[in-house]
Amino acid sequence: MKTLTLNIPDTLEVDNRDLAMLVSTKLYEQGKLSLGQAAEIAGLTKRTFAELLGSYNVSIFNFPASDIPSDVINA
Repeated sequence: MKTLTLNIPDTLEVDNRDLAMLVSTKLYEQGKLSLGQAAEIAGLTKRTFAELLGSYNVSIFNFPASDIPSDVINA
């Protein structure tokens, strides 16, 4: 896993855990990370990460609505 070092202004009132959550939720939303990968970056279990997604305005369903009909057929 890569390590990233960021210089954040002292005036920004945000802690490391919140920054990790912001980055992981955005990458999850963009489909670049799975739920498990994003949870690992955030330092959370998959369940906890999934429960917190809504508070970051990110849906747990990160696939296009156009996939739903084929998913129903294949169920």
